Parts: sequence; structure tokens; C-alpha cells
Amino acid sequence: MPDESYGDRPRPPRNPRDLRRSNSDDRTRSPEIDEDVTGKELDRAALLQLRTLDDVNRPWVAKHLVMAGRLVDVAPEVAFQHALAASRRGGRLGIVREAVGLTAYAAGDFAEALRELRTYRRISGDQTHLPVLADCERGLDRPEKAIELSQSEEVAGLTGPVRAEMAMVVSGAYTDLGDHASAVTALEVPELDINRAFSFSPRLFTAYAAALETVGRDDEAQRWREQAFAAERALGTGAFEDPEILDFDDEPADLPKVKDVLGRSKGGDRGREQGRDQDRRRGGRA
Repeated sequence: MPDESYGDRPRPPRNPRDLRRSNSDDRTRSPEIDEDVTGKELDRAALLQLRTLDDVNRPWVAKHLVMAGRLVDVAPEVAFQHALAASRRGGRLGIVREAVGLTAYAAGDFAEALRELRTYRRISGDQTHLPVLADCERGLDRPEKAIELSQSEEVAGLTGPVRAEMAMVVSGAYTDLGDHASAVTALEVPELDINRAFSFSPRLFTAYAAALETVGRDDEAQRWREQAFAAERALGTGAFEDPEILDFDDEPADLPKVKDVLGRSKGGDRGREQGRDQDRRRGGRA
């Protein structure tokens, strides 16, 4: 496959101040695109952003973004290369910087993920990925930075799945530092409700159980482990293919109902599931 980033045109001069991986001297050729991908698979909001690109660049960016989303859970490094290919043509767009950041995170390139997601946050004003930014600091062996980020004004305004994700990351950061009491406290957010089950609940309950065990509160830990199992059964996750409980009454309006979670497409739950490796980092490393 030819390098569709340039075709017959000469490669533009490299700007050394552009630190994006897609601008590096040793960048690889763009990865192959599956024959069934048209680019129209993107949602409407994404397609609207791409309308600012010209007719030559738009289809390539769209197709690489589709491939990045298709592969991020199964081949994160290849997904990252697709996102970088999209960045070579559409790097000024927020959706592209977001894709590069999230695929870099999934591939374990935490420095690149930090750079790209900070840029995305600046472009869009979206705070959704603050837990990912904090977890990248952990991945770079800077747990203090993760805790510092968690104390920012922006984090104070988080609710629901994003707050739960941040709690797990921060608890893990305290665990990295050997502060096990603070690791327990960090998880005691409103989303830690033993009578409610959301997409993040099994991991949140399990993380809390592990933190409790670390401080010797074994009886409480066992109760939360049992509840994590019950939450998986309610959500139809883990060993359970079909949900036994579809809804709970009187849930806060800012949290998703179980029926809403189950109705989402894979990859649409931006609590967000980043894969098994990232789940192991959140709530404490082995």
C-alpha cells in the first residue's frame, strides 16, 4: 500500500517544534485499511468535525479513525499507528488528537498519551479523560503527579463513571506510594454504593476489597468481593452472559441506569474500558 499521507506530492518540511509522534523522522508507513471500511462508520459528531478537511484528506482520516476504534482493544499498537496516520492529515482536529491519545494509552505509550490528551482537553474543554491522564502519570512512575491532578478544580466537578474511574486511579497512586489508608479513602466516593450496579461497579468494588485487605479489614473486603460478583451477575458481565437485573429504582439522574449501560455499543461506555492491562493498573498494581 502506498503511503497515502503524501501520494505523489513531496513530503512537507518537518517542523522540529511539532513533538507529535506522527511528525517524527522515523515514522512508519501508514497501516493497511480493511476493505470493508468506508469511513462512514463514524458517528455524526465525528463526521461533522471532519468536514473541515478537504476532499483529499477527509476520507483517509475517517478510515484510519474507524480502524483505530476497531483495533484498540485487540491490537492497540496497530490502532495507535492508524491514529498517527490520521494525525498526519488531520492533526488539528480534536477528535484526531483524542484518538491518538487513547490509542497511545492503550498501547502503553504514556508520554505520548499525556501530550495528545492534554492537547485534546485544551481544544475541546472536555474533562472526560482526566482519569486517563492521571493513570498515565502512574504509568510514568509519577504517582504524586496523579494525586496532584486529582486535587484540581476540574476533578472536583466530576461525577458518575468518570469520578469512579478517577477514584480507582488515585487509590492506585496512593498504593504505589505505600499509603494504604489513603488508598482506601480515595475509593469512598458516592459511586461506591453497595446497593447499585453500574458498568464500573465490579471493578470499583474489587478495588475497594483489595484496599480493605491491605489495611487488615478482611471481613469487609469479603463482603465487597461478594458484591462485585453480584454486580457482574446483574450486569451480565464476567461469567454471566445474560443480565438477571436490568434496573434499580431511585438512581441519581447523573448516573446511568443498568439498562442504559447494556444498550450501549462496545467502546461507547466512556467510563471507559481501556482493556485488561489498564484495569489492573487502576486500583493498584500487582
